[in-house]
Amino acid sequence: MMDIKIELVKTRKEKPDMNNLGFGKYYTDHMFEMDYTEGIGWHDPRIVPYHSLEMDPASMVLHYGQSTFEGLKAYRGKDGEIRLFRPEKNMERLNTSNKRLVIPEIDVEFGVEAIKKLVEVEKDWVPTGEGTSLYIRPFIIATDVHVGVHPSRTYKFMVILTPVGMYYKEGINPVRIYVEDEYCRAVRGGMGFTKTAGNYAASLIAQETAENRGFTQVLWLDGVEKKYIEEVGTMNIMFVIDGEVITPELNGSILPGITRRSAIELLRSKGYKVTERRISIDEVYEAASSGKLNEAFGTGTAAVISPVGELLWEGKTIIINDGKIGPVSHLVYDTITGIQSGKLEDEYGWITKVEAK
Repeated sequence: MMDIKIELVKTRKEKPDMNNLGFGKYYTDHMFEMDYTEGIGWHDPRIVPYHSLEMDPASMVLHYGQSTFEGLKAYRGKDGEIRLFRPEKNMERLNTSNKRLVIPEIDVEFGVEAIKKLVEVEKDWVPTGEGTSLYIRPFIIATDVHVGVHPSRTYKFMVILTPVGMYYKEGINPVRIYVEDEYCRAVRGGMGFTKTAGNYAASLIAQETAENRGFTQVLWLDGVEKKYIEEVGTMNIMFVIDGEVITPELNGSILPGITRRSAIELLRSKGYKVTERRISIDEVYEAASSGKLNEAFGTGTAAVISPVGELLWEGKTIIINDGKIGPVSHLVYDTITGIQSGKLEDEYGWITKVEAK
């Protein structure tokens, strides 16, 4: 495994109010960097002072969008320990994205070690308040200076950190979701299963429409029939219908969420029937009208669990569970956050500890 060089800042930044963080507003003193050169491979891993990038205007990432990223968090428990939640799954998923975008893969074990070391250097930035964490953003960009459509021969892998509070202003309270039936975010055979910048750029117009109408997020339907539910802009989605937990199956246009996977494993271990299959928006509305739609909730790193209290589709509104968080959502949220914070025993082997007491 490569040695990671460390260059520390001479003067630390003044830290923000850790009780009023918002999301993605503040950045720590240091970042991780590593370069790739064709014929050499990944090289020169280092932790350096956080800094701006100097890029040539012809850098390929700016023109052809060859970039991938991940998102995970570090949590400080009451015992002072800092915990990462399934970081190896993030690195594995980063490599899945890399394959699709013809970007060289990162060694999973080394990637986790780089993240641990950076978090250890920045341990004083890990907040302690309820619902707070240190958000970790690994990402890769193509750096070749060339205007021409082909994979880059050089890349930069970086990791930056930001202390954050709750992702949604509603916190764990149910959110209002707008069902998008005009625009398309992704289709099977495309890049919907990857974390790449273009997927999120494609979602912005619908997100803006939703926010202008007072909704928190967008629920995307499939890009072919505009009939089957796929995912929310920042989350996978689950429905509890007549006691059964149903979530759209992974079909190539849906991101394989790590929190989604954890929720499925958790619920099955608790005896719930969890089904991964195609589910149409009509089925959800029919379940609501017959009184069988018990709950709906999103799963994702940023919010962990976000209950859905309202859906709007083609002018028709449904209120789910009287706009309150339901027992399944509560169970998943309390268990996952309990494991992340160290309040509950990690019986699933999901936690990686950072030696940073």
